[in-house]
Amino acid sequence: MRKGSPLLILILALGVFGIITTEMGIVGVLPQVTQKFNISTTQAGLLVSIFALVVAVSGPFVTLLASGMNRKVILSVSVLMFAISNVFYVLTGRFEVLLAFRIIPAIFHPVFFSIALVTAAQLVSPEKSGQAVTKVFAGITVGFAFGVPLTSYLAEQISLGAAFLFAAVVNLIAFAGILILLPSMPVREKMSYGRQLGILRKPAVWLNIAAVCCIFAAMFSVYSYFAEYLGQVTHMNGSWISIMLMIFGVIMIVGNFLFGSSLQKNMIRTVAVFPLLYLVIYLLVYALGTSFAPMLLVVFLWGMIHSGGLIVSQTWLMTEVKDAPEFGNSLFVSFSNLGITLGSSLGGWFISRFGIHQLIWSGMLFAAVALVLIMVKLKMDRSGHVQASETKSVYFSK
Repeated sequence: MRKGSPLLILILALGVFGIITTEMGIVGVLPQVTQKFNISTTQAGLLVSIFALVVAVSGPFVTLLASGMNRKVILSVSVLMFAISNVFYVLTGRFEVLLAFRIIPAIFHPVFFSIALVTAAQLVSPEKSGQAVTKVFAGITVGFAFGVPLTSYLAEQISLGAAFLFAAVVNLIAFAGILILLPSMPVREKMSYGRQLGILRKPAVWLNIAAVCCIFAAMFSVYSYFAEYLGQVTHMNGSWISIMLMIFGVIMIVGNFLFGSSLQKNMIRTVAVFPLLYLVIYLLVYALGTSFAPMLLVVFLWGMIHSGGLIVSQTWLMTEVKDAPEFGNSLFVSFSNLGITLGSSLGGWFISRFGIHQLIWSGMLFAAVALVLIMVKLKMDRSGHVQASETKSVYFSK
């Protein structure tokens, strides 16, 4: 199995790229959607919010149901559903059908991510598992950097159908790659539902889940209004904002691998430092937001730090869910989406109450809470080690 692992990991990353392009690409083509289906912007926004809500709610349950199925079957069927959904986006003229085929692939979204990350780690030797997971995560950053802008470009320059066909083709290629290259991976020993759900009894798991939720809320509380902030506070025009979005996405690719390498060297230090880095970035954004030239550098640094939230959060949560990795990854997908929802909602509230320049404090609030949760968890771990050492000393003294 490991002989072809580099190509297989690339195929898994391509599947992630296709899924992210389908999920987030819709954001860049909402104007064309409203025009084609003759609907309001609010109605079109359901295509985004419904997808995230379905992912957040269904993730753990669907992953539990799929936990005993052949991983090759789950991965191939999941990415195929995204391809089929994009084809329906092209063919349908009814908004109700379009909305239905946003819900269907959303159900498969957390299953694919959960199993793809575990599969990538199993395709390589244990010491390289972190690198393999980082490469699969790169599919997310490449999706943001190129998949989403390209979808928007195709819709603007050619047609909305061309944009959806692009995502369909990417997902079909990933489907073919998984079908041809990935060996059959039946589950030899199905883990009981009770054992998987049992990880939720650990207080440490909930501390890590809360930290993941707050990290994503900190990230997307401000990033959700990235274009508006640069336009209204920094006074960039549309062309400059597009350039900044592209730079932000491209540098995320670099940051993904930098944080992956840092986690390999010292996981605890990297996790603890991440919220601090975000606090510093947001202070820079707040202080220099009205200055055009300095913000060019700040956006560069912001994109690099932003990318780390994905791999840092997943690694932190997995430290407490190793007994049920697939279910644990589904929790990561669900609660990260919940964090995005909470962050963007509070960010919008800050804008409406205090103005867009004060939006930064919303992100800083979540980053500070995430830091506190991580520190509490680390203190709990240290206390546990001390108690274990004392118990061991008493035992041997007898």
